[in-house]
Amino acid sequence: MIDAALILEWVIKALILILFLTAGFAYLTLYERRLLARIQSRIGPNRAGPQGLLQPVADGIKLIFKEELIPANADKLLFILAPVITVIPSMIVLAVIPWGEPMTLFGRQVDLLVSDVNVAVVYVIAVTSISVYGITLAGWSSNNKYALLGGLRATAQMISYELALGLSMMGPVVIAGSLSMMDIVHTQQTNIWFVILQPVAFIIYFFASIAEINRAPFDMPEAEQELVAGYHAEYSGMKFALFFMAEYIKMIAISVIGATMFLGGFDGPFVEQFPWLGPVYLLAKVVVWLGILIWVRATWPRLRYDRLMSLGWKILFPLALLNVVVTAVVVALLN
Repeated sequence: MIDAALILEWVIKALILILFLTAGFAYLTLYERRLLARIQSRIGPNRAGPQGLLQPVADGIKLIFKEELIPANADKLLFILAPVITVIPSMIVLAVIPWGEPMTLFGRQVDLLVSDVNVAVVYVIAVTSISVYGITLAGWSSNNKYALLGGLRATAQMISYELALGLSMMGPVVIAGSLSMMDIVHTQQTNIWFVILQPVAFIIYFFASIAEINRAPFDMPEAEQELVAGYHAEYSGMKFALFFMAEYIKMIAISVIGATMFLGGFDGPFVEQFPWLGPVYLLAKVVVWLGILIWVRATWPRLRYDRLMSLGWKILFPLALLNVVVTAVVVALLN
């Protein structure tokens, strides 16, 4: 029989994670707009509240009161469900990511993650694959040819780069000998971070993850100049906000997963003596990773679509497969 206190603990940790992601999404938009402005010699949002800190609140209020339209010939059920199918996987994927070492709170030991499953990496790969359905259905259900093209582009792009993305995560798994995220972090604590041992896998993960969330320079499914915003061309109001939320929460998710897999996760100086430093270190790594993603968006031109697909199939996928084979052989020989 599951203890009621344990269920309450799961609920509280899940709520904390959801609140962190939703608040993080809101202020990631401000972070991006201010950093883009800095890169492009502009000022950025600075009117709503001190230093523009209330700009995400103003944006949220604006989206809530915007008129929502559903095209007359759209599949109304799928049109409404598509944004939900897109945003939910991005919010649950981090359930298996550890924020730090277990801590004693209120007289009981609390694990700083929602669920420590022994196949966490498989869970992450499986959940991240679900988002493509929402984007594809959004394009198809709109009954708009430009939205449909955006949805088809998303299907091809995301499925293609999922292969390289999944294989890039296998290098750390092989070295750690475990699919558990906590074991992967502990292996990096006792040795060195996997970004040193697996530089090729790290680079592949970085670029494949950008393509997976449709961010520039891989934002083909929503190339505004060609497809009038792509798969969400017919969406407005809160339905559009859900797609917007999904993209930014996925930015946070790939940063957290990448920091855990390659940058030691919550590992850092004195974390053994002061476990509360774990979440601080992880958050700092995520903020830096997000800053690099924004920097890439500000400075790199969009790829042509055929070159985008060639990069995924002809370069990243074979390279990721070769990296897994070489890593497995080296680990086998050393053991």
